Amino acid sequence: MTQRTRRRAVVVTAVLLTAATGCAGAARTSGAPPAGQDPPRSAVPPPAGSATSSEGVGGPSARAGFTLVASGDVLPHSSVIRQAAADANGQGYDFRPMLAGVKPVVSQADLAICHMETVYGEEGGPYTGYPAFKSPPEIAAALKDTGYDSCSTASNHTLDDGVAGLGRTLDALDRAGVRHAGSARSAEEAARPPLMKAGGATVAQLAYTYGTNGYPLPDGQPWAVNLIDEQRIVADARAARKAGADVVVVSLHWGTEWETAPDDTQLTLGSSLTASRSGGRPDIDLIIGTHAHVPQAYEKVNGVWIVYGMGDQIAGDMINYQGSPDPRGNQGTLGRFTFAPPAAPGGRWEVTKAEFIPQWFDTSRGRVVNLNAALEQGGGQTAVRDTIREVVLGRGAGNDGLVMGR
Repeated sequence: MTQRTRRRAVVVTAVLLTAATGCAGAARTSGAPPAGQDPPRSAVPPPAGSATSSEGVGGPSARAGFTLVASGDVLPHSSVIRQAAADANGQGYDFRPMLAGVKPVVSQADLAICHMETVYGEEGGPYTGYPAFKSPPEIAAALKDTGYDSCSTASNHTLDDGVAGLGRTLDALDRAGVRHAGSARSAEEAARPPLMKAGGATVAQLAYTYGTNGYPLPDGQPWAVNLIDEQRIVADARAARKAGADVVVVSLHWGTEWETAPDDTQLTLGSSLTASRSGGRPDIDLIIGTHAHVPQAYEKVNGVWIVYGMGDQIAGDMINYQGSPDPRGNQGTLGRFTFAPPAAPGGRWEVTKAEFIPQWFDTSRGRVVNLNAALEQGGGQTAVRDTIREVVLGRGAGNDGLVMGR
């Protein structure tokens, strides 16, 4: 079991039917957690029709707040795979050293979410990088060791190795004890995205992608990968709320690659999703974007934080569409959001502090660097940090309280 100093996120299993099948009216608990996963430390939220989960024993003020950390694309190119082999000293692949630089931030959060962009190959390989990825499954254990609780798995690379690759990826994440959202091995699993406990809240993660690089969804398995559809996302978010979620987080693989500015689709969809409300509360409490390969802005829209693009967390030396090396492809952020419980029963969990932490993947060493921490220690890249900060604050998020953290 990974040792942490934070309060651990606790898994809650609930039935969440998708828009195609309607909304569930109650939570359902399983007899035991998935393999490699810690058992719940607190009660499952009450079923629909009873007191809502935000009205817990002692009232809302007795509920503990929590911190949520999210990060960008884990995209192991061939050079990254070679580095993991070198770090394992001939004993497979070890991705833990790559992520050690952000482990202090990730492991201290009450809930940490990553984006696993690629699928895993068979044990022992062969493993491939761009354009059709098959990554070593040892990545899953490294994500767990770093402190991640759940990963979005809906991306344009989810079907790079068909149903087999999708299944291997989710199997490996299960073995490591990392939850996942956005792809599924069965219709039942697709209808049951993760609900997790963080502090005094139950948090749902939903995940969707704009497409799958032209690979069609498997015959008879339209639920294998969640594709972006506004009505479905809203329906899924409302189903999650009915199943007991206090906070609904939506991971979106979207946007235009290599563009630091969010595109029209991101702006339009982000505005529509954050405007959706039920009973006076937003249906979605946070949107986390991936895919563009470069950092994009944070923005508070309709009172809800959107990270348009986290940037890449792990990637090899990147080449842009002009055929030129582009160091922006190794820049990213960690988003950290502090949620406080509602002041009144049935109210909204509010973000009371929003932070971004600039990070950079040093391809020469194969290491993720927390830029502010490195600069405090006399190293790091001031120019890279400042470039990231300018992009992140480019849509006025500083006026809504976004600050740079460490």
